[in-house]
Amino acid sequence: MTGKTFDHLIHWRDFKLKVFFEGILIGLFSGLIIVAFRYTLERAESLREHFYHANIDLSYKIIILILGLVLIAFFLNIIGKKEPLVSGSGIPQVKGVLMGHLKIKWLRVLVLKFIGGILAIGAGLSLGREGPSVQIGATVGQGVSRLLGRLKIEEKFLITSGASAGLAAAFNAPLSGVIFAVEELNKNFSPAILMSTVAASLSADFVTKLFYGSSSAFNFPELPILPVSYYFYLIGLGLIIGLFGGLFNRSLLKTLELKDKLESVLPNTVIIASVLLISGLLGYLLPQVLGGGNQLIDSLNQNYFPVRLLLLLVLVKFFFTLISYGSGVPGGIFLPILVIGALTGNIYNDLIVQVFHASPHFSNNFIVFAMAAYFTAVVKAPITGSLLITEMTGSFSHLWALITVSTVAYLASDILKTKPVYEALYDRILSKKQNHKKEEETMILIETVVCLGSEISGKYVKHVVWPKHCLLVNIKRGDQEIIPQGDTQIFAGDQIFALVNKNYAPEIEESLCCLAMEIDHVP
Repeated sequence: MTGKTFDHLIHWRDFKLKVFFEGILIGLFSGLIIVAFRYTLERAESLREHFYHANIDLSYKIIILILGLVLIAFFLNIIGKKEPLVSGSGIPQVKGVLMGHLKIKWLRVLVLKFIGGILAIGAGLSLGREGPSVQIGATVGQGVSRLLGRLKIEEKFLITSGASAGLAAAFNAPLSGVIFAVEELNKNFSPAILMSTVAASLSADFVTKLFYGSSSAFNFPELPILPVSYYFYLIGLGLIIGLFGGLFNRSLLKTLELKDKLESVLPNTVIIASVLLISGLLGYLLPQVLGGGNQLIDSLNQNYFPVRLLLLLVLVKFFFTLISYGSGVPGGIFLPILVIGALTGNIYNDLIVQVFHASPHFSNNFIVFAMAAYFTAVVKAPITGSLLITEMTGSFSHLWALITVSTVAYLASDILKTKPVYEALYDRILSKKQNHKKEEETMILIETVVCLGSEISGKYVKHVVWPKHCLLVNIKRGDQEIIPQGDTQIFAGDQIFALVNKNYAPEIEESLCCLAMEIDHVP
């Protein structure tokens, strides 16, 4: 055990305070970079809209558009070849880094993700800024860790802090940033993670509010409280959205498989250019589906859309999101899936108004609830989905309805037995990654929290079958420090620390999490 590792164990309270202040630093830097990313992206999208409405001869405009999109495809292909880990959302890559399966060069990923995201989303692909913001924030956290010379266990906290700051700054949603980091990225709760992510999210949100103000991301003012008698319709919405969410996950994976097959016969630049040219065509025919879709969601609140137009929008947005993400360029699916959910909710509301004579007074409610439900069905993170939409709409009065529809959607999506989208994408990355491990004798410290009802809760250390290549070195029980012996009993809520060989760290950490997890949740 290194001197620094030992020092962290015996000064755990000071360590938690240290990662808290480091979280503030990461949040401030992440906030500034994400604000710059958002601003540049907004300028790029304004330039795109100005071009489509420019008073230029149509033949010249088409030539300029084709040449511009092909040139963007060329640059995006170069970015993808130079750093493959900047492709797609970025959230699966962050999970891989936290699990120890992936290694990234933080500065190169940060710069290329920033540029690539602006080119891809600015050109009109149906992608969101939120996934890239999470990855950019995570690289900031890793950069701070490397510059300060921190240990691996501390670096994981700082990367998680940066990821939560990225989401908080992208959506003006600090609480969702914290919950997303715990529920989706770590799937593990500890006081140190909570303190560092709260500090980073609040700091990033503070910076964002300095530039963008305190307004919520979506404009849905004064939503009426949904009567209990309407919860029957809410359950129906959850069931439909859950099935559609599972279909989206399967379709996305099939699209990526198709792209892998096309790469064997077509240059990647041609594939990217083909998708960009489709975006150019949609810019004239159906410009509402371009980009992430923030304006489209707001327009649902302000304007009436006929059901036929809503059906066209949701179908085109659905398939355009699939091929946009399937092209492999930098960009996320966070915002597009919220748009698909909002459109579906609007259609559902119109149908129950016409068929069951429900009151149209609650139309915006079903739009908002459908966003949370669709996010939950795709990502399988119901708490994050409910809190995210709550923060983005600026109203906490509908949390019970949001949790209800999200839970129903979560259960319905399980009927199709699809994995959470980021977990499935993460598995794809691992399956494509060549496994060339360098045999190193470096020892690192890993940590997990014992859950109530887990396999090791209530057992003595000597009665637990621990994974190979790991040494249990410390147990934290509140403020109490325990050096584990054979007759030391483990209780729910204990934080256990193990010293492991770096070569086996990901597998050992997964095994420890299974031992410490509730038995019903063990995969």
